[in-house]
Amino acid sequence: MTWTPKGKHLIAGEWIGGGASFASDPASGPSHRFASGSAELVDRAANAAEDAFWDYAATSRADRATFLEAIADEIEARAEAITAIGTQETGLPEARLQGERGRTTGQLRLFADHIRQGDYLDRRHDAAMPDRQPLPRPDLRMIQRPIGPVAVFGASNFPLAFSTAGGDTASALAAGCPVVIKGHPAHPGTGEIVAEAIDAAIRRTGMPAGVFSFIHGDRHEVGQALVEHPAIKAVGFTGSLRGGRALYDLCAARPEPIPFYGELGSINPCFVLPEALAARGAEIAKGWTASLTMGAGQFCTNPGLLVLRSENADAFAQAAGAALTDASEQVMLTGGIADAYRDGAARIADRASPILETETEGRNARPAIYRTTAEDFIADETLGEEVFGPLGLIVTTRSDDEMLDLARSLQGQLTATLQMDGRDTPLAARLMPILERKAGRILANGWPTGVEVADAMVHGGPYPASTNFGATSVGTLAIRRFLRPVSFQNMPDALLPEDLRD
Repeated sequence: MTWTPKGKHLIAGEWIGGGASFASDPASGPSHRFASGSAELVDRAANAAEDAFWDYAATSRADRATFLEAIADEIEARAEAITAIGTQETGLPEARLQGERGRTTGQLRLFADHIRQGDYLDRRHDAAMPDRQPLPRPDLRMIQRPIGPVAVFGASNFPLAFSTAGGDTASALAAGCPVVIKGHPAHPGTGEIVAEAIDAAIRRTGMPAGVFSFIHGDRHEVGQALVEHPAIKAVGFTGSLRGGRALYDLCAARPEPIPFYGELGSINPCFVLPEALAARGAEIAKGWTASLTMGAGQFCTNPGLLVLRSENADAFAQAAGAALTDASEQVMLTGGIADAYRDGAARIADRASPILETETEGRNARPAIYRTTAEDFIADETLGEEVFGPLGLIVTTRSDDEMLDLARSLQGQLTATLQMDGRDTPLAARLMPILERKAGRILANGWPTGVEVADAMVHGGPYPASTNFGATSVGTLAIRRFLRPVSFQNMPDALLPEDLRD
């Protein structure tokens, strides 16, 4: 399938161009021009979403499930074209884009199944007790209801699974909430073709046109207008700590504050416990470096920090460096991300000892590994800041107690990993209460890259990993971000939501 971008926004079923524009910066292939978003377009899209909400929120779970499955079908119908434009814009290999497309359609179908089952509604009923003394009890019924239009920001590092039809969009639409997308300028064509697929699904299933809009976003003005629009009732965001925090503050400063579900930054610490280190240090080093460099290190779950006892640390560091000595350059998602990676590596290099240092230019990156002590890490908070890319920092501890102190010093994380053998269990048991407070997902003898889309998955954590520690952006629990409980007292059956009626 040959596909050429329109270079336009999709606003409630209408493709709109004109005005200012920007050029894409693909890793390969031709550049295209795309219309720039504006506050006026945001207003039009948000108002259309508010108008659509009344009908869309009232649709049946079965109809919304059919809609989600239609989106998945329409994405798959454009599979070759999506892969082609996605690889050109991002530099990601075809296999990665194909796998990510499967994850995207899988999420949509997972939420379709989830809402058909209905458990997410958390329906509760306290029957009336008219004869209770000293006062009667009314009839009370409770259910989760959609909150209203949701704004979603496309992510730079996942052009499909965390962008136009990604998990935020899928869960919001499943909940009954219209969505307005701010596309990421790193992959505008990929965002546009997926928006085209959603538009086709809307027409195919007869959903209100305003249930979805897509605005190309190369300007901060678009994001600010979106989170400040009074029709928007929640925001889903995956991106930098600086950008996310700015949007979070705007949401909190609104006359009507709204929840901002932001995934912002994580170094995903891995603790290699002494018995595991002694028994299989070289194997662990190989696994760590493979996870560290996967996708040029551009995963939010990239294991950038590895903590171990100083015994056998030299051998581990040597094995890790050797595993990456001949690592080839990898293309990063944008030139700006590549520049930021080099800046981050330079910051770490000023504070830690090199195990493996590399140089690159332009949009490429090579891995780097540095080493420091727990004492220096705890004393210098900049060592705990995320470097987005294939950079790892090894931190050595002199004792179990110092390892515990380091764990306590960490900020919030998406993940924490234990590499352990059976005889490490006592130390692992001491770490677990700390790690439970620090991370949303804790792994044993695995690596955090690769987030399973499933009911029990949590992809979130204490700040700054995310802005709401009680939420997840992956898995079926993600739908709860866009619902709120409503209680009905002594309500006639005819006036209740259909899912609450006897």
